[in-house]
Amino acid sequence: MEWSWQRIPGEYLVTGVRLIGGGKVSARPGFLHVKKGRLEAIGEGRPTLAGLPELAADGLFCAPGFVDTHVHFREPGQEEKETVATGSRAAAAGGFTAVVTMPNTDPAIDNAGMVRYVSDRGREAGLCRVLPAGAISVGRQGETMAELGAMVEAGAVAFTDDGSPVQNGRLMASALQYARLLGVPIMSHAEDLTIVAGGCMHGGYWSMRLGLSAMPRAGEDAAVFRDIELARATGGHLHVAHVSTRGAVEIIRRAKADGVRVTAEATPHHFSLDHGRCRDYSPLFKMNPPLRESEDVAAVADGLADGTLDCIATDHAPHTDTEKELQFDQAPFGVIGLETAFAAGVTYLVRGGKLDLGRLVQCLTERPAAVLGLPLGKLEEGGDADFVLLDPEREWVVTRETLRSRSRNSSFLGETLKGRVLATFLRGRLTWHADDPSVVR
Repeated sequence: MEWSWQRIPGEYLVTGVRLIGGGKVSARPGFLHVKKGRLEAIGEGRPTLAGLPELAADGLFCAPGFVDTHVHFREPGQEEKETVATGSRAAAAGGFTAVVTMPNTDPAIDNAGMVRYVSDRGREAGLCRVLPAGAISVGRQGETMAELGAMVEAGAVAFTDDGSPVQNGRLMASALQYARLLGVPIMSHAEDLTIVAGGCMHGGYWSMRLGLSAMPRAGEDAAVFRDIELARATGGHLHVAHVSTRGAVEIIRRAKADGVRVTAEATPHHFSLDHGRCRDYSPLFKMNPPLRESEDVAAVADGLADGTLDCIATDHAPHTDTEKELQFDQAPFGVIGLETAFAAGVTYLVRGGKLDLGRLVQCLTERPAAVLGLPLGKLEEGGDADFVLLDPEREWVVTRETLRSRSRNSSFLGETLKGRVLATFLRGRLTWHADDPSVVR
């Protein structure tokens, strides 16, 4: 792909691209006409307009900008790991034009002022839409409900105590009821601490072999079941974060068949890697929920394929090298994932025969946007020109040097993945170019 201009003009054409939308890939090349940050026209074949600057992207695929329902940007309080600005840079490099930030910061995002603070930092960075999720409880302590209404007015798009489960069932039920009136989902970090507290990896063969404390599947399954029953009783919208077990997938599948208002997400590491990756005690494979067994990995992929799991979310969780160099049981949970999500999807889902390219893109665009009820994730005439150019055949090696995040704790370091986001556009403005990373300032 060669660029025909140094500065993106106010009006231009992107030509020769295979358009992706609605879970399908266009049969023949098409074009985008971008004008003043919006999509003036979209279609197959050649545009009839002449005289406009043109990006000839022959052979590439064009999709809506990706939407991530689950990222940790660490600001305020842990800026040494990530900031809203550096996280936005990583998002752009991964093809994401909208991300939902988790509230487990210091202090927590549990009031309107903090919601506005994160939103303002996102606008200042200008590389993706930063949409804060507010905390369910004050200080994420699981005791008193936070001011949900005021946070929605300030721009919060969901509520969660992510990083900590809401153990108080009465509080969770009240939050679901209130959030229903506000028209936003409650995101569940599904974990029963009476079952998994003190554990550091999945309970199975490898935890026994390595002598590490276990986090059994039952801890997730029990919490998912409880929260779904609360959603059933209240009519609230429950969104289950980072599903990792075959049992949770089946519980969600049955609840959807019963008409419960539940959506769910899967992370790239949970549909691609199993607990055997922990065999060398590398904290780069320590996350919560933990990597599970091969049948769980397959169940998560199948859940995405049949729609039980609505979308792919990265759970991008940056940590410093110093933290991730601690012993496995002492290192923090979490791995980054914004920059490798598309490639992991191509490598493990598309090439693995679980999804085709159109459905993979749908799990990164329309479906997460629908979970949040946001008008994003689509290429529509008159809409904002948020789009990405993709090469699903390009191979690349994930190295510390290729990553834009402030942290480097990726489970895919050293791995060759297939599928690359070549360029990202936010409201028609180029925010990432894989062959010229300096575009992202």
